[in-house]
Amino acid sequence: MRYGKEFFDLQLRFARVVAALAAIPLEQALLDYTNLYVRFGLGRAFDQDHPTWRRYIQGLSQTTHASDWTYSFYLAHAQAGRETPLVATFGCFSYATPDSQSIRLHFQNTDTATVSPLSIDRLPMRLSELRALFDHVRRYEPEAESVLGTSWLYNLRAYQRLFPEAYIASATVADNRFRNMSLWGQFLDRNGGLKVGFTEDFLRRLSKTTTVRELASCFPLQALAVSAPITQFHTFYDSAM
Repeated sequence: MRYGKEFFDLQLRFARVVAALAAIPLEQALLDYTNLYVRFGLGRAFDQDHPTWRRYIQGLSQTTHASDWTYSFYLAHAQAGRETPLVATFGCFSYATPDSQSIRLHFQNTDTATVSPLSIDRLPMRLSELRALFDHVRRYEPEAESVLGTSWLYNLRAYQRLFPEAYIASATVADNRFRNMSLWGQFLDRNGGLKVGFTEDFLRRLSKTTTVRELASCFPLQALAVSAPITQFHTFYDSAM
């Protein structure tokens, strides 16, 4: 998905507030409090000396149009690398293997239907995709013992109902996710534009923020970290057939 310019403008605006509140350079705020580094295809090392990042920062310092420069830089570099190495994809769901004993779930809306991919009408399709994913895991990841996830989506009942209760019950707030789509993704609609309601709520909260400690509370939904034994998933999807 190609993200709209407004998504980057929102992060630039947030970074400027962070820089002012924390008394740090804008460059550092952009690296530590936005998803730009990842969106530029640079991986997750967050190396301030990465040559591509340095080119972005140098260009930023030389322009009076930070918004245009940032978006043009994104368009030129978005395909440079994959955000997360994925093992396999099944419809809207995919998984990665952080180690041999666990898998990490990911969601991306690839549904071409006109209704929400999490609507009740699409529930059978989502369950079918997850059943296929875990059948694949059972066959090709025999050492996997646990399932991990981190996303703002775990706040939504429409998403929660796709998973075993034990997985959802394990949810805890994932702190310091300012660099990640597990937090920033809540502002995006299915076309890569901004959700008006979420964005307005965020900006309203941001305008009232006076300390660095309050920054996380500007986000309408927090990123939640979840985990459960993989046996819970096999039982859940086998029974959902």
